[in-house]
Amino acid sequence: MAQEGQVFNVGVVGYGMSAKVFHIPFITTTPSFKLHSILQRNPRPETSAPNDYPSLQHFRDIDSFLADASLDVVVLTTTPETHFPLATQALNAGKHVFVEKPFVPTAAEASQLIALAEQKGKQICVYQNRRWDSDFQTVKKLQKDGTLGRIYEFETHFDRFRAAKPTNWKGALTMANGGSALYDLGTHLVDQVYVLFGMPSSVSAKLVSQRDARVLGPKDTDVEPDSVNLHLFYDSGLIVYVRIGVMSAETRQPRFWIRGTKGTYHKDGLDPQENQLKAGMKTSDAQFGRDDEEWHGKLVTVDADEKMSEKVLPNVEPVTYSKIYELFGEALRGNGQVPVPASEARDVLRILEAARESSLTRREVELS
Repeated sequence: MAQEGQVFNVGVVGYGMSAKVFHIPFITTTPSFKLHSILQRNPRPETSAPNDYPSLQHFRDIDSFLADASLDVVVLTTTPETHFPLATQALNAGKHVFVEKPFVPTAAEASQLIALAEQKGKQICVYQNRRWDSDFQTVKKLQKDGTLGRIYEFETHFDRFRAAKPTNWKGALTMANGGSALYDLGTHLVDQVYVLFGMPSSVSAKLVSQRDARVLGPKDTDVEPDSVNLHLFYDSGLIVYVRIGVMSAETRQPRFWIRGTKGTYHKDGLDPQENQLKAGMKTSDAQFGRDDEEWHGKLVTVDADEKMSEKVLPNVEPVTYSKIYELFGEALRGNGQVPVPASEARDVLRILEAARESSLTRREVELS
């Protein structure tokens, strides 16, 4: 039984960028967690968990890692196609599980893990860290405060100029295994839309390889998209546009364009936390999560006399990616639910699956 103030031993599976940049810095600064062990199958001189963390327990196979009775929480930072079998093993071993996004490749696998976690009395949380992007937190506040009125169009982007195909696993993993731009970046953008508006009533999509000039469809069924053009439709009349591109030659890449009955919000540029972490910035740094002034958003509002006014809108005070670990730890202590339940990640997977079906069949797909 979890107790107030309990500290949980955390073991990390994998020792790539995800572990080093997005997980270990937060595990080691969250009071409810203690970094206890790392599973790295093949340490090398240039990337070695045993060398970097000599005081921890180190493992090279999953069975001995999970057999450690003192291990409470397993963090999966491995590639998406491994998430389902590894999470299944961890739950069967009596461990709580924290899984990188995308949760698993299919909604059906998500349902199996949800049922298993319930059977074992364990928690699953999915690492949808971009719920704590400062620009998204700003959007949530605009929605909560009603600043924009009824939102009727919502445009969200993750655009870059990357003409060369990835040479790592991201360049090889297929949609069937949780790969491609749809599952890598689309998971983030669709999850944010889901948080704001819930499940759409229907989905229409074009999944494209911009680098190869190909579109997933009836005549070309094996395209692995590097780009996404996705429309989500809601019964309220809201239309959401989700756009991901790799050939976007812009000095200021768009992020949000939101239009409502009382105003509009524009924002360029991505949240800075990922780049700050990659550059070695500490999570305790006063600038962590803060945009430079040139990247502040723009807010236009309409008053009762239909007079428009425009102002620069900085992001809200950053809560940063620390929050997802803080909330997960509190949930394990019995204080509230996990911050990203597996059931919500399953809903996002259902939307992504509908997008894939829509592009393949060239039709709008209804979601019940």
